[in-house]
Amino acid sequence: MSRIQTVFEQPGTTAFIGFTVGGDPDAETSFRIARALIDGGTDILEIGIPFSDPVADGPTIQRADDRARAAGTTPTTIFALVKKIREYSEVPIVFLTYYNIVYRRGIERFYQEAKEAGVDGILIADMPVEESEEVTGIAARYGIDPIFLITRTTDEERIAKIAGKAGGYLYLVSVLGVTGVRDTVPEEALDLLRRVRTHTDLPLALGFGISTPDHARTCAAAGAEGIIVGSAIVDIVERNLKDPSTMERQLRDYVSGMKAAAHSGQR
Repeated sequence: MSRIQTVFEQPGTTAFIGFTVGGDPDAETSFRIARALIDGGTDILEIGIPFSDPVADGPTIQRADDRARAAGTTPTTIFALVKKIREYSEVPIVFLTYYNIVYRRGIERFYQEAKEAGVDGILIADMPVEESEEVTGIAARYGIDPIFLITRTTDEERIAKIAGKAGGYLYLVSVLGVTGVRDTVPEEALDLLRRVRTHTDLPLALGFGISTPDHARTCAAAGAEGIIVGSAIVDIVERNLKDPSTMERQLRDYVSGMKAAAHSGQR
């Protein structure tokens, strides 16, 4: 059983999937951020590989990408970060990246290096399922789960096609637009959860705009097996760039609070 499967096999648990941009604001602080998220109780760690044109991401994560790239972060830096995390924890690790990064390094090489570093799943945000055959084949060879996005505008036929290609879990996009903190979890997101459930038994995780304990309770009560939080975490990082110790404490407290809220919302 993979590390990701093990997380979702735990009964009565809504997994907390915490996102951080690798290399933000520098390699050493990035590791401290990952460690704080793990210590706070993050069930799956999602690491974004900084990219010049992260079209799925809002301003908060775009600024983190810029900070990481300014610090000289490359895919090689991110693989080294994963290896360092692996010395500390067996938490499942998922990459969120864009196709150009994978293609430029070489698909086979990228997945081989990811496997050797200790990566469990990879989500390529701008790769449509219709053009994923080569990537998913290589991913299967290296035992890495191919994770896909499903949005509120995805029709039933395409949901079924994506579910048939995916592994690990499905990332359900709760809002129309890019990442960023929102006030509420829209009813349409909960409807998407119900729609996708009719097509697959894979775990379903809601992301984009999830940031508060109320959001966590709402998602858990609706039956989400996971909640994905990115911008709210990166906000904490950005507010504390000059005080890493406070940053780490706030990250730990934030994750533990969100997990407690999700647990209280479970049906």
